[in-house]
Amino acid sequence: MRVYFTFEPREDLQAPLVAEFPSVDFIFDKALRDEELAKADILVTYGEDLDDEKIVIAKNVQWIFVASAGVEKMPARAIAERGIYVSNVRGIHKKPMTESILAHILSIKRALPFIYEMQKKGEWNKKARLSELNGSTAVILGPGAIGAEIGRILQAFDVYTIGCNRSGEVVPFMNETHRIPNLMDVLPKADIVISMLPSTEETKHLLSRKHFEVMKDSAIFMNFGRGDLVQTEVIVDVLQDGLIAHAVLDVYEVEPLPEDSPLWKLSNVTLSPHFSSHSSKYVERSLDIFRPSLKKWLNGERKLENEMNLLRGY
Repeated sequence: MRVYFTFEPREDLQAPLVAEFPSVDFIFDKALRDEELAKADILVTYGEDLDDEKIVIAKNVQWIFVASAGVEKMPARAIAERGIYVSNVRGIHKKPMTESILAHILSIKRALPFIYEMQKKGEWNKKARLSELNGSTAVILGPGAIGAEIGRILQAFDVYTIGCNRSGEVVPFMNETHRIPNLMDVLPKADIVISMLPSTEETKHLLSRKHFEVMKDSAIFMNFGRGDLVQTEVIVDVLQDGLIAHAVLDVYEVEPLPEDSPLWKLSNVTLSPHFSSHSSKYVERSLDIFRPSLKKWLNGERKLENEMNLLRGY
């Protein structure tokens, strides 16, 4: 069995993996060499280095383990037509992403950008508008593993949490759960709207101006799912017209965000370069999912953690 990593984990993470599976040949090579790809049985990748041609070359690959939650850049149809099994690391992002989201919320509520700016100026200024997270209502779009963790932490701040998903089925750490088609009824209640939605045909440009029009003008909108949830020109117009108080964006329709994007010039938006899930523990947590899955695979099991349907997008 040959397992090809198209990235290189730290040596202290490679060595225990190799020792645990002595019958497996591990190749760690971020160059993605075609000759190695052609010999691989299992591919471990972040997903963005694959295309239709690479799938043809990977003639022996039966399982692709994606060390990422997002798969929208992968050649889904080519992989599905080959019947290649795909799983990912869904869930490992919940700790760092929740911390990032909470940091942004508290920063806005407690006026940290203002404090930092006054410090730079050497100015003693108490004119900032301070508010509390306590007692707020948060609407979480896509309350999966990450969304539930966000809900858990927000509830510790006495935030009332409302989840919106496809089914309307109850989700942990949500005080209420509703179906996404009922979003217009839910949004007016929100002080904070947090999207963790993946990129699918159903979610592309799901939010339009009319959704922001029913939000409170004091609301904070946060997109940490995928950038095509709302068109760039829509969010720009919403912010310019003051329909909401602030937006925090970690994802965008075009990445990197173009230098000439009007978003850069707006004062009521915080722009994060799609790295809210980054952490020194990222690869370590990925391997914590991969190792037991590899053990099952070697034993002939074909039902692994975080199995994916690429054609659905999740």
